[in-house]
Amino acid sequence: MAKISNKAPKNADVVVTLFDKKDVKKLKLEKAQLTFLESELNVNRNTVLMPSLTEKHFYVAIEGNWNAEAKEGMRKTGVEIQAAVNKTNLESLHIVNQSALEKAAWYLAEGAALSNYQFLKYFKDKENKKNTLSKIFVTDATISEEEWSELHGIVEGTELARTLVNEPVSFLTATQFSEEMNKAGKVAGFKTQILNKKQIEALKMGGLLGVNKGSIDPPTFTIMEYKPKNAKNKKPIVLVGKGVVFDTGGLSLKPTPGSMDEMKCDMAGGAAVVGAIYAIAANKLPVHVIALVPATDNRPGGNALCPQDVITISDGTTVEVLNTDAEGRLILADALVYAKKYKPELVIDLATLTGAAVRSIGTYASAVMATADQKVVNNLMDSGFEVWERLIQFPMWKEYGEEMKSDVADLKNLGGAFAGQISAAKFLEHFTDYPWIHIDIAGPAYQNKVDAYRTKGGVGVGVRLLYDFIKKNYAN
Repeated sequence: MAKISNKAPKNADVVVTLFDKKDVKKLKLEKAQLTFLESELNVNRNTVLMPSLTEKHFYVAIEGNWNAEAKEGMRKTGVEIQAAVNKTNLESLHIVNQSALEKAAWYLAEGAALSNYQFLKYFKDKENKKNTLSKIFVTDATISEEEWSELHGIVEGTELARTLVNEPVSFLTATQFSEEMNKAGKVAGFKTQILNKKQIEALKMGGLLGVNKGSIDPPTFTIMEYKPKNAKNKKPIVLVGKGVVFDTGGLSLKPTPGSMDEMKCDMAGGAAVVGAIYAIAANKLPVHVIALVPATDNRPGGNALCPQDVITISDGTTVEVLNTDAEGRLILADALVYAKKYKPELVIDLATLTGAAVRSIGTYASAVMATADQKVVNNLMDSGFEVWERLIQFPMWKEYGEEMKSDVADLKNLGGAFAGQISAAKFLEHFTDYPWIHIDIAGPAYQNKVDAYRTKGGVGVGVRLLYDFIKKNYAN
């Protein structure tokens, strides 16, 4: 990734000056340059490349309200600049904020850094494909050195999540996924405990073990904990992430064509909580956070679960499995039960759980359902707008829970034909006795084309959302 620093360089390949559009005449420019800049601004160009023989110099005009949408626009401007740097094989970028807007350079640098991410591990000629941008310098009096270090940690956490999602199951088995979490903990400074299959059996995690029955690879259950001495929360925040490293659908095999093409991303919820706790620990937020990731693949081999099988979750709840492709809720159930032992202040789970979430709101937002206080949910949604990982809340009416009742067991894992994202959440709610928020990230977690700084493949959605929410509501 490109290293972000607030140390002003002696020179840089590309310079970007942010300024208030109304103050364009205050810029220290020669008359001809000012005339050129004003003419470009008059044709509704807010990002202007100034002709120069010595360097590339962009001027970015800022006007209007400094709201969440404007900040997102600044991130996208960062994408444009990043592309220009790499297109001409340059290495360094210097962003200078001369506007009156606080942290304006932060958002441009964030967009540039995130869009500079690449997953090149499996290319033979990876060195030739590598982006040349490696250093981002920023001069902004409204941002401290600590804040620039913080942005670097957030970008690292997001890129970690992206890489985990982009890895194929030929590498990222459940066992390897846990090892990657352990490596991340050693770098960022959080503790990791990995439970193996025998330990999972001892805990009677029937959901995780049931989904794993068709695989030749064992399941894992990873516990990550960051507990600084100056933690401001007496009870921990617990993050739970779905870790299905590949989902064939099991014996309820996904139909073709195309339905399995992106299923290495079915652990994106797990990747998000890893990236979030990484950023939290790396930036030393004074918050006690625990992250839980149950992990397995879902295959139709061996002694795989059959439709109409009945399994027992670790709290003793029996579940009739009507569709083995509704497996994420089964492994999450065991994790949500396990979370009870911490007596948490709040539990948030993230999962690529249902196609219904995608059909209802598309790929531009995640679906949220909750039993937590509405003020807490609203704060999370505010963070969603701040980092532009937007959330749409759905109701948790009891009627949806009625759809999850079985004729032969306590619950079944499949609801009615409609609003599947809500009935799935009602299933999960059964295993909670604490304030809880469920985020279905099935829509935005993985992309088959570039969308600004959201690179093709794993997006890392959830990392920046969780970091912003936890920092604002529990660290301050």
